Amino acid sequence: MNYMRIIFKKFKARMIVGCILAVIALLAVSVIVFINQASFGRTPRGERLERVMKSPNYRNGEFKNQHETLLMTSDRGRFSGIWEFIFRKIDGLRPEQAVKAIKTDLRKIGRNEEILVWFGHSSYLIQTGGKRILVDPVFCMASPVSFVNKPFKGTELYTPDDMPDIDYLVISHDHWDHLDYNTVKKLKDRIGAVICPLGVGEHFEYWGFDKERLIELDWNEDANLAPGFMIHCLPARHFSGRRLTANQSLWASFLLEAPSQKIYIGGDGGYDTHYAEIGNRFPGIDLAILENGQYNEEWSLIHLMPQYMAQTTRDLKAKRVLTVHHSKYALAKHRWDEPLKNAEEMKNKDSLNVLIPEIGEVVALEK
Repeated sequence: MNYMRIIFKKFKARMIVGCILAVIALLAVSVIVFINQASFGRTPRGERLERVMKSPNYRNGEFKNQHETLLMTSDRGRFSGIWEFIFRKIDGLRPEQAVKAIKTDLRKIGRNEEILVWFGHSSYLIQTGGKRILVDPVFCMASPVSFVNKPFKGTELYTPDDMPDIDYLVISHDHWDHLDYNTVKKLKDRIGAVICPLGVGEHFEYWGFDKERLIELDWNEDANLAPGFMIHCLPARHFSGRRLTANQSLWASFLLEAPSQKIYIGGDGGYDTHYAEIGNRFPGIDLAILENGQYNEEWSLIHLMPQYMAQTTRDLKAKRVLTVHHSKYALAKHRWDEPLKNAEEMKNKDSLNVLIPEIGEVVALEK
């Protein structure tokens, strides 16, 4: 009888271990299947990978910032900070009421009008010199799953169908809140060309965009777009990645030179010396579009902290500034409206010419 009990216990233990291993294997397969969805894109390969590996900004198997940049600047690890953000209740993280927004019929705006329309977070349309430039459009999902990074109530006014035909789509980097698979797929046949940092073009080619329509640039490279139009790819202090391996594509800011405008497209990134260098290299910037939101002391080097926003504007010597990266998603631990107060402070305390439009409001660009 004791012998049978021993055999039964061993069998039971093996069954438990087997079940645990089966669950682990199932989870592993599920993760592999999940991250191999088309929306995750693809890391560079072939000729593109050869170009990536020759980049002066690619070292030791990944792209690097100009200066050493820690992702997490606190003693806590990256995942512990994410865990706290997801599960800790934070007052004011999301608005209680719908965010004010205006639904503008973008197709009725004349081609000759010099305007900008911000759609919340970092998505905006620039129209200048008869060209339409759409930057970092996210109208569907800002994360791999729909229940994470849900937009604030009132900010879902715009969809890809609302966009007019686009001459140039500009993508600053491949994070989900800047490069939305569903949005770009729906806009695919109405985009003239895609302008993106080195390596990001792999996603677009994987998603069916013709290689000839991709203008893929390394830092300090530029491209002539049309008579009177030049785009300069410039440094930013950030990181990249849609999959488990980070920094396989570059992140960037851009300087758009149009016939009557010089516009700095800041993307995401912390404060560093490159702002002053850009301001000196490109005097007379009419408008600087800078991030203002989703910052935290725990990742203070990779997002622009409030105390550096006015200085950044001065470094760039910009005549006017528009702040973005706020008012649609809660990706950090500050109050949802804190970035709006930052912008007001820059305007009133720092005496800067700060644009503070509502989502969807048509802003005239000065000629």
